Amino acid sequence: MVYTKINEQEILKWLKENLNEERYIHSLGTAECAKKLAAKYNLDEKKAYTAGLLHDCAKCFSNEKLKEIIDRHLAVEECEMLNYKTLHAPVSAYIAEKDFGVEDKEILSAIRWHTLGKINMTDFEKIIFLADKIEPNTRDKKYSEEIFSILEQSNGLNLALLRCYKETIKSLVKRELKICTTTIDIYNNLLDTKNVSDI
Repeated sequence: MVYTKINEQEILKWLKENLNEERYIHSLGTAECAKKLAAKYNLDEKKAYTAGLLHDCAKCFSNEKLKEIIDRHLAVEECEMLNYKTLHAPVSAYIAEKDFGVEDKEILSAIRWHTLGKINMTDFEKIIFLADKIEPNTRDKKYSEEIFSILEQSNGLNLALLRCYKETIKSLVKRELKICTTTIDIYNNLLDTKNVSDI
């Protein structure tokens, strides 16, 4: 099934023109990693690849442009506006729908929530979230291997998410950046998930 109105070569051309080189390479890695995780969890590989490819399409927009698009077209919680590093996620979902013709709601939701995440994500949303964090092209190899190891455990998806949130919260505290309350809510929810052990 095709999930975009333009072909992959046109998408790649657009991404190469609108992302810096590292972000472009990261997007390719995320797409391949998402496809791999989709196969592992019996999900649609093409759909996952598409979400991974487009998840950061607005990443290199200026903060002013991101905020303008949000103000004009999107409903974004005030909490999300605390950190400009996450604003590209809702805008990327908007661009995926508007410019690339993506209509699949799960792809759009996975792109929308790939930075902050949300409580009770679908398995598809979880693999896109994780693929962004552990793709092999630009992410730390040791950390990626740790997450892949966690995924082999029972309840691996939730355990891997919990590990990622632990790392995110530690990083935000270390850099003295504000933490969206959504992040804390998701972390607490994951702690309540059955079979979560020390990781």
